[in-house]
Amino acid sequence: MNLFSRQIRILSAVGAMVFAVVMLASCEEEQTYAEQKKAERRAISSFIEKGTTVLDYEVGDTILHVDPINVISENQFYAQDSTTDVSKNEYVLFNATGIYMQIVRKGAGEKLRDDGASEQVLCRYKEFNISADSIQTRNDNAYYIGMLDRMNVACNSGTLTGTFIEGMMRTYYASISVPEGWLVPLRYVNIGRQLAEDDEIAKVRLILPHSVGQRDAISKVYPCFYEITYQRAR
Repeated sequence: MNLFSRQIRILSAVGAMVFAVVMLASCEEEQTYAEQKKAERRAISSFIEKGTTVLDYEVGDTILHVDPINVISENQFYAQDSTTDVSKNEYVLFNATGIYMQIVRKGAGEKLRDDGASEQVLCRYKEFNISADSIQTRNDNAYYIGMLDRMNVACNSGTLTGTFIEGMMRTYYASISVPEGWLVPLRYVNIGRQLAEDDEIAKVRLILPHSVGQRDAISKVYPCFYEITYQRAR
């Protein structure tokens, strides 16, 4: 065997080894993603069963409290005129997406138009990372009063779309994309303003798996709990 042939055989062997390593890494990555999704499901199940309480020890206040959740089906939700009984801590599970939603208040005003017209909606929220067991972002307190989330939303033949114009979510995650899970409540709540003393703006609570969450959750595969209000911009 001449030197050139020997070099070819060595290069072929090295190439085969590199290919094997790449394929192994790819398989491990897929397995890791499957494990992450399994861990996510466990975290959501535990959250539903136990709830959570987050305290601000500096001021002795409760930032977030969620009691154990009573999950209802979509059929029951629609039979109840698309409502959830807050006194029973009901959340409806949308099987297709894995989203859990509680409508705390349907709110004043009207539902989002379904003609493709863009409307501006203002949101205040808390974001709780379920896997990390901690508040991740929020703009519902005095410290972040200037970080009100403003987004353009539209509904066209039942399809919802949205982009952030400004606010905490856009700044923190460096993305204009509104999480898919944030848009789902707009099918069921009213978007209005507090024009009279007894008017209330819409408020929901959500459990979002990573697939319908913000970009970091999608990338790192973790679920989040949200408490969000929706208000029509001036």
